[in-house]
Amino acid sequence: MPVKHCRLCGSSSLASVVDLGATPPCELFLTTERLDEPEPTYPLHLRVCTSCWLAQLPPLIRPEDTFTEYAYFSSYATSWVEHARRFADDALDRLNPGFVVEVASNDGYLLQHVVARGVRCLGVEPSANVGQAAIDKGVPTRTAFLDPATGAAIRAEHGPADLVVANNVYAHVPDITGFTQGLRALVADDGWVSIEVQHLLTLMELNQYDTIYHEHFQYYTVASAQRALASGGLALVDVELLPTHGGSIRLWARPVEVAGGTPSRAVADVLDREKGAGLEEIGGYSEFGERVAKVRRDLLRFLIDAAEAGKTVVGYGAPGKGNTLLNHCGVRADLLAYTVDRNPYKHGRFTPGSRIPILPPGKIAEDRPDYVLVLPWNLRDELIEQLSYVREWGGRLVFPIPSLEVAP
Repeated sequence: MPVKHCRLCGSSSLASVVDLGATPPCELFLTTERLDEPEPTYPLHLRVCTSCWLAQLPPLIRPEDTFTEYAYFSSYATSWVEHARRFADDALDRLNPGFVVEVASNDGYLLQHVVARGVRCLGVEPSANVGQAAIDKGVPTRTAFLDPATGAAIRAEHGPADLVVANNVYAHVPDITGFTQGLRALVADDGWVSIEVQHLLTLMELNQYDTIYHEHFQYYTVASAQRALASGGLALVDVELLPTHGGSIRLWARPVEVAGGTPSRAVADVLDREKGAGLEEIGGYSEFGERVAKVRRDLLRFLIDAAEAGKTVVGYGAPGKGNTLLNHCGVRADLLAYTVDRNPYKHGRFTPGSRIPILPPGKIAEDRPDYVLVLPWNLRDELIEQLSYVREWGGRLVFPIPSLEVAP
């Protein structure tokens, strides 16, 4: 049985935020051969520590079970690659690093821009299959999970990094302190660490509950992230609010020895916003469960009404968040005939739990459905443009989050 203690501060004071039932791990897509096999499911119950206010799931699965071979390739999201290019250019111009390390570097979506600038770099990626895609792009990549020993070994072999980047991974590690210590081992004593992670504030405000899934072990406010960084010898010095993934924070940290005293005004402003939203008191979480239930009811009502009216509904995308939504809502192929995805790895497979077929994107134009349910709603602007052809036959896009919207 998992220990019901906060993984950051050790407190046993964990309060329920929302219980989404039990689902399979969201990235374990099924092959045809596995359709007649049982799927393990795990509780998906988000709780918050009332001592340090870290929102978290119990560590019921191991990162090794999900990330050794991974289905998510960052480069299939065009806007995300552009976001990474802008970050790389800005960081290289401002910090002028001689050596850059990215942790959870995926398929080289970011470091390819560092390579193009002629700056020495290294990716640290636990998934061998996506890491090989980075190597094929000319991005030096080491297959490993980050912990203090790995960080120290890389530092000993390559030297300290002037800039360490960790985008969309800080939520994926159950051992927060060990991972943070690994970041500290990698970074130079006068270096910088940049972390991007979804912001719990926008998750709560915009009903983004589908981003709750087993490989996201915790959900950060700036306040809880500041405490997490401190646990591994890093100090938060600045923060940026980003639109990515529905609302993220970019945390800038340095070793405590060189960080100085008071963080930036931006840090103070976001801390004030979080406090004003009630995220450091239990009352701030009390209504979230009912808002989640309404998203579920509205989506099911729409899909059932469409089916009874003889309308066809298909999906676009097979992201992890989509699998939380489909399983929580109980959607199966009778309500969503199939979904499509740009990632060829997923073609011919089936979504975990809901077992909806995943097909190439061209299937939409071939079948001309009445509605397309957009599962990666965080790419809204990009996908409205990509899917503009759906209007040619009168089809419409449907966005389930933050509330059901059938686009004109």
